[in-house]
Amino acid sequence: MKKLFHIALLVLGLMLVGCNNEKKQDNQSANNEAAVNSGGQENVQDDVSQKDVVKVAMGSKDHSTLVAAVKQAELVTALSNAGPFTVFAPTNAAFDQLPAGTVDGLMNDDKKGELQDILQYHVTTSSLKTEYLTDGMNIGMVNGGNVTVSIKDGKIMLNGTATIIASVPASNGIVHVIDKVLLPPANK
Repeated sequence: MKKLFHIALLVLGLMLVGCNNEKKQDNQSANNEAAVNSGGQENVQDDVSQKDVVKVAMGSKDHSTLVAAVKQAELVTALSNAGPFTVFAPTNAAFDQLPAGTVDGLMNDDKKGELQDILQYHVTTSSLKTEYLTDGMNIGMVNGGNVTVSIKDGKIMLNGTATIIASVPASNGIVHVIDKVLLPPANK
């Protein structure tokens, strides 16, 4: 009789644990669903892990124009995903070198396609550290264009105009800070 009582108690305990696990799974499912419904990978709160390429740019006071453009072009979610990405990130000063009104004009909704094309000309789908870049190398960019690497006096340049002035590793690739905005060649 005592043995039967212990078995019944054990079964009851297992049932209670099972019910608690189901509740935890339901809560986890609800939390995951809420995260999915509220946005993509860019909305994951993580103050411990290495930042993705978008968060690296967002953390730089010298890239506020780029961050605003990425948001306007609706590319935040794409660039927050797993990658890998190499982002050539023009500084605010680089954007200031464009003709007056260019940036403001591109930030209009009717110019979103042009803005996306320009920004995608700054991204490739691989993680290219500077030591992997060689003189004469052509890099295929997300927009379908190519960027040519040249190395002169130890400086790495893109299309003969933009110089890489710093590099920051990210969880989903690398961000190379550049001093000029790369403009895709006109479509022929």
